[in-house]
Amino acid sequence: MKEIFQYFFKLGWVAFGGPAAHVAMMQDDLVERKKWLTNQEFLDYMGATNLIPGPNSTEMTMHAGYHRGGALGLFVAGMSFIFPAVCLTLAVAVFFEKFSEIEWVVPIINGIKAAVLSFILGAILKLGKKAVKTQLLAAVGILVIIASFLGVNEILCILAAGIIMMLFHFATNRNQLNNFAPLLLFSAVAAIPYSKWKLFFIFLKVGAVLFGSGYVLFAYLDGELIDQVGWLTHEDLVEAIAVGQVTPGPVLSTSTFIGYKVGGFSGAILATLGIFLPSFFYVWLLNPLIHKMKESKPLTVFLQAVNVAAVAVMVVVSVKMAQSIVIDWKTGAIAALSFFVYFYFKKLNTLWIILGGAVLGFILSLI
Repeated sequence: MKEIFQYFFKLGWVAFGGPAAHVAMMQDDLVERKKWLTNQEFLDYMGATNLIPGPNSTEMTMHAGYHRGGALGLFVAGMSFIFPAVCLTLAVAVFFEKFSEIEWVVPIINGIKAAVLSFILGAILKLGKKAVKTQLLAAVGILVIIASFLGVNEILCILAAGIIMMLFHFATNRNQLNNFAPLLLFSAVAAIPYSKWKLFFIFLKVGAVLFGSGYVLFAYLDGELIDQVGWLTHEDLVEAIAVGQVTPGPVLSTSTFIGYKVGGFSGAILATLGIFLPSFFYVWLLNPLIHKMKESKPLTVFLQAVNVAAVAVMVVVSVKMAQSIVIDWKTGAIAALSFFVYFYFKKLNTLWIILGGAVLGFILSLI
């Protein structure tokens, strides 16, 4: 347990660069150096993270911890990896709360928000290329975009797309229906209407159905915290994305930032617990069933539709964000330049784009 704690706690402080970078670090450390896992085991666990909701790289730490130290190792690894990011994110949230309204800080924050739009567009394009594999899936994405623009809840859009595609699969493969009743039951439970009484349950629900990239979190929260209860603005979500880029560890630690913005320290704790708890239990329950899950055609169909729908919802949310962030020629210029830099200098760390947006925001405010 000490060995697991030390490795993942250290990783949590230095894991900049997003999920792909986290996975690359773990592959190098745990397969090549420490020999905790074989390459095949590592690939199997990586495949398993795509079959369940939650942040992929964080769930990968849990699988590795389970492999090395059983169920207790799972919880030690996951919590050790998450804790540093949560602490840093909370510190940034406190800073934003105290200083973001100062006159000379406002244009800096606006510049950062405009720069972050480039990451969102980049994520949509990358995820879209992987997700849209057939014309049918492309049609699903278009229908979800239309439904989302018409005001249908984001979580409902995403789950409905997955369930409809899975039912279509069952209609053409009737013999598989009985073997897959549990997922149908889970999907029906996950679609229970939103309850607005406790922040914890909002994030718990989102954590329970969050398929796809960490960026998809913001598409889910757009429906839950902006459209439903009005606790956040689109500017708040963009701030959260920026925080996720400048802090190490899982992108979903931005739930700490959002929780603090909504409900102070207690809100930060509740949001963090809610978003991450489902991942711990998914990995705990399903780790022994990995091989069976990978061979499930209905689950594959469900996930393909869910991934396309998640990207479609991101498109709608990004349009709403852009409308609230690009408020004048200055923020428009920063956004355009950030797009160019992000797509032309593809290997450039996104932290530099954020810093560039901040500097440009301040300089242009002097004009």
